[in-house]
Amino acid sequence: QVQLVESGGGSVQPGGSLRLPCPASGDFFSVLTMAWHRQAPGKQRELVASITTRRSANYGDTVRGRFTTTSNNAKNAGSLEQNTMTHEDTAIYYCDARIKQNNLKQKGYWGQGTQVTVSS
Repeated sequence: QVQLVESGGGSVQPGGSLRLPCPASGDFFSVLTMAWHRQAPGKQRELVASITTRRSANYGDTVRGRFTTTSNNAKNAGSLEQNTMTHEDTAIYYCDARIKQNNLKQKGYWGQGTQVTVSS
């Protein structure tokens, strides 16, 4: 069984920063890609950022230039660094990963989410 556990959420003032780590644990072969999604109240879940094992990253238009996603292949972990935050960044943030299992088949997993609130 594979688990993804986000942490680092909380409350921050506009213009502030947060860092959300997401380590993957369990019995598997490797992490192929990791991504971050968020869902604000009354809105659909949206893709925030994604990164491959070759550290090729992509970002949603609303966060590009403010958020940075990184991966640590040796630790099977990723993170999302959020800077210059605005009220519109308030949401539950989820990390999800594409995992290569020990039988070499791929499967997707999601974390439970962490709440981020931007408030003055």
